[in-house]
Amino acid sequence: MENRSAQAQVGAWVGIIGNIALAAAKLVIGWIADSRALIADAAHSASDVVGSVAVLIGLRAADRPPDKEHPYGHGKAESIAAIIVSVLLIFVGFEIGLASYNSFFTPLAAPGVIAIWAAVGSAVIKEAMFRYKYNLGKKLNSQSLIANAWEHRSDVYSSIAALVGIGASIIGARYDIPWLLYGDPVAGLIVSLLVLQMAYSIMKESIYSTLDPVLPEEETGDLRKVAEAVPGVLRIDEFRARVHGHYQIVDIKVGVDPHITVEEGHSIGKEVKHALMSQFPQVRDVFVHINPYDDVFPYHSIPGHMEEPQRDVIH
Repeated sequence: MENRSAQAQVGAWVGIIGNIALAAAKLVIGWIADSRALIADAAHSASDVVGSVAVLIGLRAADRPPDKEHPYGHGKAESIAAIIVSVLLIFVGFEIGLASYNSFFTPLAAPGVIAIWAAVGSAVIKEAMFRYKYNLGKKLNSQSLIANAWEHRSDVYSSIAALVGIGASIIGARYDIPWLLYGDPVAGLIVSLLVLQMAYSIMKESIYSTLDPVLPEEETGDLRKVAEAVPGVLRIDEFRARVHGHYQIVDIKVGVDPHITVEEGHSIGKEVKHALMSQFPQVRDVFVHINPYDDVFPYHSIPGHMEEPQRDVIH
């Protein structure tokens, strides 16, 4: 767990340092070259710095052990960090779009050629950062790192759009094609739409994760098999695996011989918990409820009611 936290935080720091360097470089070059698209791209990279900081804070919070107020741990902190990233992207998307729109009503001039090289370099670096952060997020099952990786990918799209817009403006100025001068602000509008679309996707997935989704049965088959294989377990009456950030919490109800002692039933429950947590690293905790096995009147869980055996009436 400590190794996971260390790797994840290194990934966040790569994003922070890389985005600061890129934002500063693109802002300076964009100002020198008088490129609105490149300046908008710099603003996008600057917002990524805030997003990476939010991710770093979320990772550190998620790594804290369970306490009295948070018995299930702090794994949801990563989902909250991902939501913060999406909100920041929404603000940046609107800001880029507004600035680009206003550019249509001001005198336009073609940016300098150096802006092209800045956009190309940004796209290459950001794609490398995306691949590193995305693969790391998948490896560590970190939603916040994956969200942060998609921020980098949106910056790749942003840089490509800026490159096209800058190139169109330069060609328009060189060959006296006035309408091509609008390529730079048009690219800024395209960037804003890409950023907003990315923000929506990240927010949708992050909000879903914060609502305690239960894994579907097809994803819990291996977990159930391990629990069923524990000596003394006669039947699994109910099985739920809840996603809690980068880990899972399992609630399981097992049927055991009703004639054994309470201590024996407790030992079987401990073995179920140990088996699941030792064989599945993503399982952080397991709550086991012991039911008396009855092949005539099996246990049924009724949503919204007290958890007790429900007996069917035989006619």
